[in-house]
Amino acid sequence: MALVRWQPFREIDEMQRELNRIFDSLSSSQTDGVGLAFSPKAELTETPEAYELRLELPGIKSEDLDIQATASAISISGERKSETKVEEGGMTRTEFHYGKFQRVIPLPGRVDHQNVAADYKDGILRLTLPKAEEEKNKVIRVSLPQSQ
Repeated sequence: MALVRWQPFREIDEMQRELNRIFDSLSSSQTDGVGLAFSPKAELTETPEAYELRLELPGIKSEDLDIQATASAISISGERKSETKVEEGGMTRTEFHYGKFQRVIPLPGRVDHQNVAADYKDGILRLTLPKAEEEKNKVIRVSLPQSQ
């Protein structure tokens, strides 16, 4: 039996190539199989009166968004449409993601989904989701029976 010199960096390179292959296959199957291009980043904060939700949606027009609210979740879907551009005698390369997306965000408490306010400016969608009356922190005085 011959001795083989151990080369740890070659094994690390092989592992890196295998991981890259796995991640490439996952990302391509997600966009090809389901048709989803990306999932927008979201930030949810809470105030005493409402939940404030912000989503990053750069490059998407407001008419390409669909926002639906229930008492316990908010659903945002839309489509980033590509511009058709043909270059003659050359090649076009793009790293932008085009296609449909959908994001459903469960809310930590019930909201008054009839009075949701939305604002969309500079690629940032801001939703104000007022809390339902029963979710607001109300201070109630508790009376004790009088001692005799």
